[in-house]
Amino acid sequence: MKSVKLSKITLYTFRVFLLSLLIISTHVTVAQTIDSTKSIKHFGGAVTATNNGISLLPTFSLGKPALMFDINAGNKKLTFEPQLRFALEGKPWSFVFWWRYKVLNTDRFQIRVGAHPAIAFKTVVATINGSTNETQIAQRYLAGEFVPNYSITENISVGIYYLHSIGFDEGTTRSTNFFTINANFSNLKLSEKYFVKFNPQIFYLKLDQNDGYYATATITLVRHDFPLSIQSIVNQAIKSSIVTKSDFVWNLSLIYSFNREYVKS
Repeated sequence: MKSVKLSKITLYTFRVFLLSLLIISTHVTVAQTIDSTKSIKHFGGAVTATNNGISLLPTFSLGKPALMFDINAGNKKLTFEPQLRFALEGKPWSFVFWWRYKVLNTDRFQIRVGAHPAIAFKTVVATINGSTNETQIAQRYLAGEFVPNYSITENISVGIYYLHSIGFDEGTTRSTNFFTINANFSNLKLSEKYFVKFNPQIFYLKLDQNDGYYATATITLVRHDFPLSIQSIVNQAIKSSIVTKSDFVWNLSLIYSFNREYVKS
């Protein structure tokens, strides 16, 4: 099986990360030069510990505990959002380097587009010089997304999500199409201090020649002005020809979130 060597992937990852930081720094600097009175940039993200790492495509999971780092940096229009995911024992799972741009952002209607290079890591058994051991291979992907969303009220919105991904290495899925219809209930009040976020969706997934229909729900328990939250994701196959370990996937996660905004006056 052909794959990219981990040393080359490490260098590739480092270069992508540095280039992304350079581009976003330049973008923010130009924005401040054009209109320094309105330029806002932010830096935030989340650290998630979970009993089962679930992919952006909820059909797939790591199948064991994971630690995930999500970063968000940029301004009102353009953001750089790397996602670094590891199995809890330290093995890398996937590195995704999102660039996202808000094409339209009104009170009711929003459109976002995004693109990323990504690296997924897979553990395989290989025999080298007569010795059989587990080794990791890295597989490269490139993807784009289109995300329109309509706000019905301040706390309720509906939308669609479409992602197309291309795999470059042998053994990868060469063409992925992921389409969802989703809803977002962002502030279901439980008490003065606690509220729930609820995100149900149904989606269609096609991997090369195989496809399927699924239902997913994410529920998050949040306390006002507190950085920790608890989240659970459940995913159930409705009808599918895609081979997975199980038709039902779930997890439970503890999330630490942080966010800062910086205003140049």
